[in-house]
Parts: sequence; structure tokens; C-alpha cells
Amino acid sequence: MELQQMRYVLAVASTGNFTRAAKQCLVVQSALSHQIAALERELGVRLFARTSRRVALTPAGEAFLPAARACLEAADRAAADAAATTGEIRGRLAIGMIPTVTGIDLPAALREFHLRHPQVRIVLRGAGSDEMVESIRAGDLDVAVLGLPESARPQGVRYRALHHDRHVAVLARTHRLAARRRLDLAALAGEPFADFPADTAGRAQSDLAFAAAGLTREVAFEAMATDLILGLIRQGLAVALLPSRFVTGAPGVVTVPLTDGPARVEYLAWSDFNPTPAATAFLETAAAGSTHRPVGDG
Repeated sequence: MELQQMRYVLAVASTGNFTRAAKQCLVVQSALSHQIAALERELGVRLFARTSRRVALTPAGEAFLPAARACLEAADRAAADAAATTGEIRGRLAIGMIPTVTGIDLPAALREFHLRHPQVRIVLRGAGSDEMVESIRAGDLDVAVLGLPESARPQGVRYRALHHDRHVAVLARTHRLAARRRLDLAALAGEPFADFPADTAGRAQSDLAFAAAGLTREVAFEAMATDLILGLIRQGLAVALLPSRFVTGAPGVVTVPLTDGPARVEYLAWSDFNPTPAATAFLETAAAGSTHRPVGDG
């Protein structure tokens, strides 16, 4: 059994097609098909059910995938660790980010990192903070930018605080409250809101503030995409509470400070167990470009 054969199996499983898998692996289809067939003969089982129209994993193929994926990841990590002893950083760097990053200039940090370590393959993913913490623990993400209520801390990961910010009310320019110099949550409680999905850390920041004020509100629109949230506000369909630095200068909306609004802290988080050379190098790059608070443990 060879690593390349495992890569071919994973490619076919992800694309559902031998032709697309061969193109993804930069090999002719006949060679890929031959190697998978050889692996199936060695294992004594069929990994794929094939027809003229579709390809699907067999139960044996489903059982084969997790260990094959782990084996390839271990091989890639071994190669990256060996290369790091000579000062060469390579491998894969998976970075997660909330939709409202302001505590770090991520594109600038990635540019600097890529110039220093061009052989690292970078994967960027957007998600909620709680989901990304779990992904770091599981090894699916190396680093993530989180946003949490100021009363919370990342758990089970290493982290560095990046920035503390307060939320502001975000309104359409034509909204009846748009000319106010300051608002409280009571003035907004009757408005339809656009916010992040329930049970996300981004949503919890506003939910906690309304609960602390003894108020309820209607969240009429839920979305993870901030451009969609801002678009709903511009159309006069909703209002929102968002971090002040994120919405500063946003076109077509008005921001109003809040007397009792929520606050959030952005964190840079990473695995507390054996981070990859690429993750360590990225953390060094990020630290060199900005001033952070001391590292804390979750």
C-alpha cells in the first residue's frame, strides 16, 4: 500500500469522478484507475462501486477513508517537521476567521507569511468562534481569529488577545433613530434585528446584553455573511449591533454609540498541543506585525 494510492482514493471520494480526480492529482486517468485497482486487489475489497454514470464508495471504502486520511496527514506532518529542522517551512496551514475581523490585518499578515514561506499551502475558512475552537482541538484548524463576549475566554486552546471593542447600533440612513447621538438598548428593543445565527458567539454578545438589560427583541434575519446583514439594514428591513471598528465607514448605513451595548474581545487562538511548524511561523509573523496582550491558556 502506497501513500499515492491513498491520495488517489481520497481524490475520487471527494470528486465522485475518476476523470476529475485524475485532473486534481495531475495524472492521467488510466494511471489513477490502475493504482486504485491494484490497491483494491491488495486489500481484497472493492473501495468504489462503479457504473457508467457514477462512482460511489462501498462500505469498505467508507471504512477505509478515515484511517487513510489520518495516514496522509501524518506523512505530511512528518515531512514538514523534517524540513523545519533545516529552516524550511512547508506543509499546510489552515486558518479560521470570524466574519468581523478587525484585531489583525489578516491579508497583510498572510502576504508577509507567504513571502517568507512560499511552500506553505494556506487554507482559509470562515465560521463561528465556538465551531472554530472545536476545529482547533480536533486538528482541523491550525490558527483562528475568534470574537467572544468580554466575559468569555477560549477554552482548551492557547490564545492571545488582539483587541477589545464595543458594539454600536447600525441603522439605515433613513431610520427614525439615525440622527440620534447616542442610544440605549431599550430604544431598539422593538426593532426587527439582523444578527448571526443562534448559539454562535457572535450572536451571544448581543443576546447577553439584552438579557442583562431585562429586554427581549425579535431577530427577524439570521446570517453569517456580514455583507448580507448590512444589505438588509440598507434596505430598512432590520437594525443590528456590530463591533464599532468593523462598521466604521461602511457605506449606506449610520452607526450610533450605545450606552449599554455589548463588548467583545478578539483572540488569536491555536492548538495547545504540538502546533505545526507552519502554525508556529504564522504566529511569529502575526506577533511581529502588531502589539498583543500576553498569551493566556484556556
